[in-house]
Amino acid sequence: MWLSKKYISKVKEKTQLLICSGNHDLDSRDQTGEKVSRWILDARSYGIPCDGNSFFFFDTLFTICPWWDGPTVRSRIEVLLAEDAKKRSKQWFWVHHAPPAGSPTSWDGNSYPGDVELEQWIGQYKPDAVLCGHVHQSPLRPGGSWVDRIGSTLVFNPGRQYGRPPTHIILDSAHQTGLWFSEAGNQYVRLDQTPIRAEDLTELAEWLRVTRRDHDPSLA
Repeated sequence: MWLSKKYISKVKEKTQLLICSGNHDLDSRDQTGEKVSRWILDARSYGIPCDGNSFFFFDTLFTICPWWDGPTVRSRIEVLLAEDAKKRSKQWFWVHHAPPAGSPTSWDGNSYPGDVELEQWIGQYKPDAVLCGHVHQSPLRPGGSWVDRIGSTLVFNPGRQYGRPPTHIILDSAHQTGLWFSEAGNQYVRLDQTPIRAEDLTELAEWLRVTRRDHDPSLA
């Protein structure tokens, strides 16, 4: 636990950090007996938005959804989304650990172990984007992807690989592009393109060539 908090503090020193719980973070039970992540909620003491929080970053509203293990926490998410729908301004992003069911961002090579409720919430509220994880293989399996569009909503799942740097996604709002970096290759999409289509990234923008420090040993 202390190691996680150590690196949370390090990241917070460099950038704005948001945290949502996943299935491996559930370390206790609430008063109804459902599993919850107490240690993630402790991140609030660091001033970090986390499970159940809403946060404006300039004109973008971020809604941070906890991992839910039963009807009680699921109901809390439903209330949170309904309340934040009234606050949305220019853009609304959700942070939700599991990707939506049926999306290539939830494809593991054999099935789509995504969240059916999330798919329904997207259809109801139509956020601008949903930031996910959980299904590590999705971008690395034929038929899977790191990006999808459901209606008007963009869905992102960077996947997971061993080693450094980790798989990651950069959203460039100025140029309406999304960039995905991994050992399997780098790709980009036009965020304003329908249908969404990922293509190989052959050249970095100048600002990205200057600022990328993936191999800086001081980051180890």
